[in-house]
Amino acid sequence: MIGIMADTHDNVEAMNRAVNLFNDKNVSLILHAGDLVSPFSLEPLKKANAPIKYVYGNNERERDRIKRKAEGMDVEIGDCLEIEYKNIKIVVYHGENPAILNALINCKEYDVVVTAHTHQPEISNEEGVLVINPGEVCGILTGRKTVAILDAEKLEAEIHEI
Repeated sequence: MIGIMADTHDNVEAMNRAVNLFNDKNVSLILHAGDLVSPFSLEPLKKANAPIKYVYGNNERERDRIKRKAEGMDVEIGDCLEIEYKNIKIVVYHGENPAILNALINCKEYDVVVTAHTHQPEISNEEGVLVINPGEVCGILTGRKTVAILDAEKLEAEIHEI
């Protein structure tokens, strides 16, 4: 199982709830699809029982400080990350550029495309590519605090309110 979150926007309390859910569900990997925002928001991720793959969103202004704060944590950070997990290919990209996002979906290189940016939770199948937007952990735009959990063996995902 893979826990997926995004658009946390410094809501540490909600991030703690997301990490607790992922720990309760025994996820073996956590993907953060961007807009963590500030370095202090990495604190809840230190409690995660799984490695973390994190991509920058359009609101991270202190990227160097975030990287330094993540030193010593089991976190891989990038602008876009390709991951192989249990024989599936996953790409994580925040999604602020629709042309890039569509290219990642339409290239058919990936089994799963994880995106964010819109704050809208959505799971769709685009011609055999599972596209997952976990929505927003922060709850500021939709009023809903959501994450997704991907069953990598079944290639199925679910949105969870936290």
